[in-house]
Amino acid sequence: MSAVDAPDDDLLARVFLTRVIEPGDEAGGRWVREFGVREVARRLRKGGTALPGVSGKRWAGLLARAAVARPGQDLAAARDAGVRFVRPGGTEWPAQLDDLGDARPLGLWVRGGAALRMWALRSVAVVGARACTEYGAHMAAGLAAGLAEQGWVVVSGGAYGIDGAAHRGALGAGGATIAVLACGVDRPYPRGHTQLIGRIAEQGLVVGELPPGEHPTPSRFILRNRVIAALTRGTVVVEAAHRSGSLVTARAAQRLGRHTMGVPGPATSALSAGVHELLRGEATLVTDAADVVELVGAIGQLAPDRRGPVLPRDLLEPATRQVLAALPGRGAAPPDEIARRAQTARDDAIARLYELRALGYVERHGDGWKLTRQAVMSVRGDPGPG
Repeated sequence: MSAVDAPDDDLLARVFLTRVIEPGDEAGGRWVREFGVREVARRLRKGGTALPGVSGKRWAGLLARAAVARPGQDLAAARDAGVRFVRPGGTEWPAQLDDLGDARPLGLWVRGGAALRMWALRSVAVVGARACTEYGAHMAAGLAAGLAEQGWVVVSGGAYGIDGAAHRGALGAGGATIAVLACGVDRPYPRGHTQLIGRIAEQGLVVGELPPGEHPTPSRFILRNRVIAALTRGTVVVEAAHRSGSLVTARAAQRLGRHTMGVPGPATSALSAGVHELLRGEATLVTDAADVVELVGAIGQLAPDRRGPVLPRDLLEPATRQVLAALPGRGAAPPDEIARRAQTARDDAIARLYELRALGYVERHGDGWKLTRQAVMSVRGDPGPG
């Protein structure tokens, strides 16, 4: 490594601390804020008096980690794996992560060619249950594909279930997606998603707080979720049971002032119970990408009006539709009765009946008028108002 490429002291100190301090450790974040990253790293390397607010047992654990940390080796291993380290204040650092305060990441390991900061500016998280239903996977994939087609970056956790469906939906639409992992980005987890995460690294970004080779733990999954929430403009939960980790992401998003959204599921589904709980609170109900973009996008990006399919009878003038609606479902009726039901004059009713006959909706039957088979099918296909 040349002198020009050599890492500076601040970079080495931050990489060192990613080995020593667990993600989301607010005490560690407070130390960095109060003393500076290099001073915290120095005191952990040298030992001696503990930093404020830490027990003797925990301090000993931190010193044991510090003794085996090798930041230079971590940077070399990352470089060999095509991974870079992005730190706060750098040109690629997403400033919205600073909203996490002392729980802000010390830095992020990033795999992939895109600029993290730029992608995060227009991103939405799509998260949910690992053991999802076919309905949940379908909704997540469709939602992600729709967001990708509208130029939004889909962020998720790379896990089985909803996360995987969201990533695949975005990739399938030729769009952008980011996987935020709870382990080293050079060690994809779960292993069954190695190929998927590799594809994300080629077409998108794979991001994590932990240095190369680190494995996930239950607490790291939970703490990873705050990064997903902070990185994005809003979080959509597709399916989640009452104790789902995706609810942690949604609640973190709420605390950070981000938009929180939920896709409703069957009232009888335990996998939608957590989503429905969110929707009873401050979350917004969404059913497709247009709903999400209306909420998180720029002013004026409105979702289209929700309407059923346009039926031929919808193209009729209102007064003509009223006459058509006045005909009985079975049998014929005289013009006087039809006019009375349509609340119009007899001559007007007759004129509109002939118009309807020309369109194939009614036919003359003696002195009366009746619906044709086409009109009966149209009426049955239209549930009417309400």
